[in-house]
Amino acid sequence: MRLAVTAGYWGAGPPAGAAEQFDAAERLGIDQVWTAEAYGSDAWTPLAWYGSRTSRVQLGTAVSQLSARPPATLAMTAMTMDHLTKGRVMLGIGTSNPQVVEGWYGQPYPRPLERTREYVDILRKVIARAEPVSYDGKHYQLPLAGGTGLGKPLRSILHPFRTVIPVYLGAEGPKNVALAAEIADGWLPMFFSPAMNDFYATALAEGFGRPGARHSAATFDVVGGPLGIVPDDDVERAADRLRPALALYIGGMGARGVNFHYEVFARMGYEGQARAIQDHYLAGDKKAAIAAVPTALVEDVALIGPWAKIADEIQRWQETVLTTFLASCDLRLLEKVAGLVR
Repeated sequence: MRLAVTAGYWGAGPPAGAAEQFDAAERLGIDQVWTAEAYGSDAWTPLAWYGSRTSRVQLGTAVSQLSARPPATLAMTAMTMDHLTKGRVMLGIGTSNPQVVEGWYGQPYPRPLERTREYVDILRKVIARAEPVSYDGKHYQLPLAGGTGLGKPLRSILHPFRTVIPVYLGAEGPKNVALAAEIADGWLPMFFSPAMNDFYATALAEGFGRPGARHSAATFDVVGGPLGIVPDDDVERAADRLRPALALYIGGMGARGVNFHYEVFARMGYEGQARAIQDHYLAGDKKAAIAAVPTALVEDVALIGPWAKIADEIQRWQETVLTTFLASCDLRLLEKVAGLVR
């Protein structure tokens, strides 16, 4: 099993220790480092800034939001980074949710799977640089339909370092997971739980079985892991470290009825608890929302408690569809966690 770490996205400013995290990944033989974005810090700038300190580890975005950039722009960015890193870029993309897409980017959200398929098609055409790019989709047209009429198909001036850059999809629902298995080179799950492994294995198998699928399970990369790894002899105290993040995503990251993170936990068997968390959060009572996160829910998506408990439970994660273990932990624990996984 490969190993990965994530630098996430920022709040008030660059997080302390971000540079050291990239250094540690390089030093400890970690395979991948991933950055993220929401509606603040972007994924690509820190990947380039801190990634310039590395020479071996692969560098990816988990995820670069699809609506933030036209596909040609994202292809240009990935191609540029691929040259600078000598072929170490992994291109993770995702659709986000209607609140961010329409509220932040001012772009339409409907039919996200269809848009993703077209977007990836164009990305690959631009990166391959086999011919001038033209595309006549429902959501994307190159050249633009109905414009001045002066647009013409173009081919990138930049010759690619690699004509194929691996594409990963961030996905949570079964249809989106199946799409990842069909058209992408990897899947970036969020809030993965070993308890849901059969559910996800079925969704992946559906995608692998479609005509024209790029991969089988043997060659497809699934990058995921616990929400956090928090060693503490007091399990409740460890769970308290992660309850705020879970309450935010279950309760506040998406509108009622259109919160994909909420749906993950509902499918996991926590629909009643997720509804209570969301009710509190949307009513403005964040403390009650945090308190409503059950310890069992935290344990389903995280590794918490004494080291012996963590070492025992980590085996469950290694017996899943995951092929790359994403270690979300304090930097000081990374070497020990890497040892447990290996």
